[in-house]
Amino acid sequence: MRSKIYPGNYLAFLAVKYDVDVEKLFNALVHAWKNQKAECGNLSIVLRHKDKNNLSMLITQESKFIAQFHVTEEFLSQQSNLIRISARGAQPFETRQTVHSGDQPLQIKDLRIGMKKVNLKAKIIEVSPPTFVVTRFGNCASVANAMVSDDTGKIKLCLWNDQITSVAPGDTIQIENATISEFRHERQMRIGKKGTLRIT
Repeated sequence: MRSKIYPGNYLAFLAVKYDVDVEKLFNALVHAWKNQKAECGNLSIVLRHKDKNNLSMLITQESKFIAQFHVTEEFLSQQSNLIRISARGAQPFETRQTVHSGDQPLQIKDLRIGMKKVNLKAKIIEVSPPTFVVTRFGNCASVANAMVSDDTGKIKLCLWNDQITSVAPGDTIQIENATISEFRHERQMRIGKKGTLRIT
């Protein structure tokens, strides 16, 4: 929050961008204020410095820097600020405006980081060899990236477990209820538990 952005707007923006509940994010900041650190989904919050009424907060995601900003104790102590954040949302930011209702399919050129409920028809260009990872829940899983394209562009699609072997280069797929996130400074499409992928 290096500019004169209202802190509530910025928190709502972070909540949308990193797919966490804004109320939980606000409460996690309060917890970090009182207990030095807190977790909110896959975000970690640390109180870096306290100078009278001013707090310096650091937010990271799996050791990746997300944000460092200042907020006052007064702001965190007033529950009415949470109501204001929830009501206002992140409207001043492009991310909020690009959250999609899922009613109509999109093209790749339309996709923006922070979008949810994305429906998209695309063609598989390539699928990377799978790698094995241990999730934050302690489970073993296979993960691979597929490059998909349409007439307007291309984007990486994150595939997990059975999804990897269910598609092959050349397949045309229909994706529903996906989200658009950022990984290593580029857009990436993810299909969560509520999303679907099928070959057309």
